[in-house]
Amino acid sequence: MNAARRNGLTALVAGAVLVLATACGGSSGGTTTTGSAGSGSSGGSGGDSATSSQAPANSAAQLSISPKNEATNVDTQGALKVSVASGKLTTVQVTSDDGGKVAGSISADGVSWTPTSNLKTSTHYNVVATAQDANGRSVTDRSSFTTLTPAATNIGYFNVNPGQTYGVGIEVSINFAKSVSLSKRAAVEKAVTVTADPAVEVKGHWFGQSRLDFRPESYWKPGTKVTLHLHLNGVQTSAGVYGKQYKDVSFTIGRYQVSVADNTAHTLKVYSAPGVLRRKLPASLGDPQHTTYNGKMVITEKDPVVDMNSQTVGLGNAYRIKDVPHAMRLTTSGTFVHGNYWRPVSVFGSENTSHGCVGLHDVKGGGDPTTPAAWFYNASLIGDVVQVVNSPDKVVSPDNGLNGWNMSWSAWTSN
Repeated sequence: MNAARRNGLTALVAGAVLVLATACGGSSGGTTTTGSAGSGSSGGSGGDSATSSQAPANSAAQLSISPKNEATNVDTQGALKVSVASGKLTTVQVTSDDGGKVAGSISADGVSWTPTSNLKTSTHYNVVATAQDANGRSVTDRSSFTTLTPAATNIGYFNVNPGQTYGVGIEVSINFAKSVSLSKRAAVEKAVTVTADPAVEVKGHWFGQSRLDFRPESYWKPGTKVTLHLHLNGVQTSAGVYGKQYKDVSFTIGRYQVSVADNTAHTLKVYSAPGVLRRKLPASLGDPQHTTYNGKMVITEKDPVVDMNSQTVGLGNAYRIKDVPHAMRLTTSGTFVHGNYWRPVSVFGSENTSHGCVGLHDVKGGGDPTTPAAWFYNASLIGDVVQVVNSPDKVVSPDNGLNGWNMSWSAWTSN
């Protein structure tokens, strides 16, 4: 055989080896990219998917992972997908570098997997997927990528604290620093939920574009364990603006206490169970020129002493009392249940003299624990309900404080 022929044969054999190596081998990262750079919907740089190169030659299953291996600036929603051709997925595991796991589901036909929630921003993820062909032969592929870092973020400020005990009327309220666009509400509602043990249906209601409140249909059952799931990290709240929180906040519902302030009878009746009267206190509600709102109002703050200034509620120079004792807020606009030491004891139970609050007899400084105001203050929790009846005023607006209990369940769940 002449030299030229030998060289040609050698080249042919080398070419065959190269073809086989290309078919069975892979890149240094264990994946082979498909598609043009920057194409697809991954939201990341450098391509759209990673295709398995670890399958043995006799396996028909071909895995594909999007986004491609080592992609960056990946979107937190819609970019992560795993699929297989000529086989079915058996397991898909997606974990972040800090050990967090991404929940997901395999489709009914077994050919695709998608996450059930959004990814977090500025996070590096690792994907391990396994599939089998019709003959039971497995193939596993791996990929990793990093999600985007948003230019703008949003925070939800909430009103409950971990480990605290609240009254049966507490509503979980989230106030967003930036407005939530209507097109993003569904994603936010999926990311922000409230659960209870024992289980009860809890629904959210939007007040405008920045406030989302949660409550059950009826008052909470005493002893219920409630958890706010604030999983906003990676969720768009408006175009280009992403949530940044990811936390759970659990609290407990305490004993039952609902009180009824009767504008006509000048009393505050305190109930320890529905229909079970614990104590009746003489009270003084709003005078004819400054009537008290009707309706169910939830205690949102408790302060031993409050400086009350009429100018802060649009009443000019009507009053300025710097040391109002045993004050508990019922509305954002300034309705309180509070102690009153500047009126004679005879007023309470017989005359309405306040500027819209529910007043109870007290002493200056609030130091006597036997007064009605001190007793009620010490017996109350944030989240307890005070219902005003028989007032000539209107029913309090449900967003004036945590007062959504004045809405029907159908109205509450309508948005």
